[in-house]
Amino acid sequence: MILTIFTLFHVALSLVGILGGFAVVIGMFSDKRLDGWTKIFLWTTALTSVTGFMFPYHGFLPSYALGIISLVVLAIAIFARYRRHMEGGWRRTYVIGAVMAFYLNFFVLVVQLFKHVPALTALAPTQTEAPFKIAQLVVLVAFVAIGFLATIKFHNAHPRTA
Repeated sequence: MILTIFTLFHVALSLVGILGGFAVVIGMFSDKRLDGWTKIFLWTTALTSVTGFMFPYHGFLPSYALGIISLVVLAIAIFARYRRHMEGGWRRTYVIGAVMAFYLNFFVLVVQLFKHVPALTALAPTQTEAPFKIAQLVVLVAFVAIGFLATIKFHNAHPRTA
């Protein structure tokens, strides 16, 4: 029962982080900081990674490596945004870090969808089949494009609310 509640909490954090990631990227495309959405995105995404380490341990899994990478990327993005105030090259560092953290969270969403949605599980039961690989490739290409465009469009390192 407790594990079920904890899992729901973890999933809710992840989904809020993904929603926040969409808002932050839209803000970047509009050259708006969206400070409230940014805090929601960064905190829920970080908490998603942290809570991922709190599930019962059954050996080192790829999800642990992904969680570690996500936390490192988030730490750099948070440092660039709040300690370096996105000045100079720190703006680009923040944008790339934020988009990478968003991608990693979204990557896990796709994994979980293929694991728990029967129609997708039927297409790729071991997640080594072509439909899973194609879906993840499409997501990766989309996020590379998002990161590239966000880096170009987001110049607003000074406080501005939206």
